[in-house]
Amino acid sequence: MNFEAIKAIYLFEMARMRRTLLQSVISPVLSTSLYFVVFGSAIGGRIQEVEGVQYGAFIVPGLIMLTLLQNSISNASFGIYFPKFVGTIYEVLSAPISFVEIVIGYVGAAATKSLILGVIILATAFLFVPIEIRHPFWMVFFLVATSITFSLFGFIIGIWADGFEKLQLIPLLVVTPLVFLGGSFYSIHMLPPFWRDVTLFNPVLYLISGFRWSFYETADVSVGVSIAMIFFFLAICLGLVWWIFRTGYRLKA
Repeated sequence: MNFEAIKAIYLFEMARMRRTLLQSVISPVLSTSLYFVVFGSAIGGRIQEVEGVQYGAFIVPGLIMLTLLQNSISNASFGIYFPKFVGTIYEVLSAPISFVEIVIGYVGAAATKSLILGVIILATAFLFVPIEIRHPFWMVFFLVATSITFSLFGFIIGIWADGFEKLQLIPLLVVTPLVFLGGSFYSIHMLPPFWRDVTLFNPVLYLISGFRWSFYETADVSVGVSIAMIFFFLAICLGLVWWIFRTGYRLKA
């Protein structure tokens, strides 16, 4: 394992975060604060509690997960797409490093950025609502596992995309709607039976449900199923990344 190569890629990607601090950190935090104001105050005035948890506190895990998914995908996709766009990806591919080291460097940096942002938003949430974390270990597990998994997913999108507009296509048209419809701001037990069954086909539901359980011990689905879904999606992403580097898909052209 070439740790120097991993370190070089990792530090280069982390330096990009410092150069775009306003876009990378401040903007998501302000957006999340607006969610707290709008949903916590406006809707929270009508819905006092959900499953025994104050509504403002209930939506915190969903908001963190929303930000985590969006930024994991965008950081990783842009991180690998830009070298493709300017042609420097060939320097990386021709270097004496394996695809494993390339993936660890890019995905590790994207996941780290998302984790930093998730912690900042969690700290921001404490300023708005009282939060209780009953299972800190599992909270960290869901944060780390989700960041890594969706950074891998973003890495795949970055390789698949052949234009800047495609970088936003899946995050905006697929991931964001799935997060909003996956129980971020409500419990699926509040839905009619038909829509509750439909929501069970939403993979993001299992991430949000497990993450919320680590806070308040309340979940829409079994925690074991949530953990299994994370590992299942992680395995799919790892398999796709292996196939991409094995075949040279969108890399050799």
